[in-house]
Amino acid sequence: MVVTATEFKANFGKYLELITKEDVFITRNGKTVAKVVNPQVSAVDSLRGMLNDLSSDIDLDSLREERLLKYENHV
Repeated sequence: MVVTATEFKANFGKYLELITKEDVFITRNGKTVAKVVNPQVSAVDSLRGMLNDLSSDIDLDSLREERLLKYENHV
């Protein structure tokens, strides 16, 4: 979810609850200035949720390899 800094401040409690389900990106003047995440959710679990087209047996090593390949292709 993306919210403005003003909206986040005005409804802090609402967004604290939302963070248990998804990351919250805070913007100021149209630019993202912060990302608030749930510390109880691992990065691997978050990525699995975004990678619906892949099987559920993705492990940390395969995710790391994929990220490195993408990085090498952009350099």
